[in-house]
Amino acid sequence: MSTLIFQIHIKQWDKGQRSDADVAARAAQPDRYSIVNKPGYFILNKACIVDQHGDDVATNVYPNGRIKTVLMADGSVKIDRFMISSNDDVVVLSYREKDKQPVRVAELNQGWVQAHYHWRYAVEEGGQFYWLYETLTFNAACVAEYDADYFLHSSPRLIFDAPD
Repeated sequence: MSTLIFQIHIKQWDKGQRSDADVAARAAQPDRYSIVNKPGYFILNKACIVDQHGDDVATNVYPNGRIKTVLMADGSVKIDRFMISSNDDVVVLSYREKDKQPVRVAELNQGWVQAHYHWRYAVEEGGQFYWLYETLTFNAACVAEYDADYFLHSSPRLIFDAPD
């Protein structure tokens, strides 16, 4: 049976963390890890792992963390800005920003895909407003056999950078 693996890495920082040392520290962080989670549920008739790393700072905007997973009416699954659907047993990854049409990224049955996007949002804390900046990396694969080091043993077939 195939397994869907989605690995999310979030780098978050505020305006005060823009020094050369801060930028270098963020750049030194890896963009893939060993998979620490086991399959937690089934989607699209496949076992599914969602493995999250990095920052996901609780704020007044997202008190329980920012990453949400939603089952859509058409049977597809939305994880953050990424849509996972199936067509004739081919798993398709798409990227969708709010109020925009989805962009087809790749089929996951032919090797793993790494996708990135950057964004910022306003946060209020203690009566003060500030911007929280973020880079999100989304590694996605549909594998025949589970391997905890799957992302470490190979390079992505495709790297997708969402438009800013």
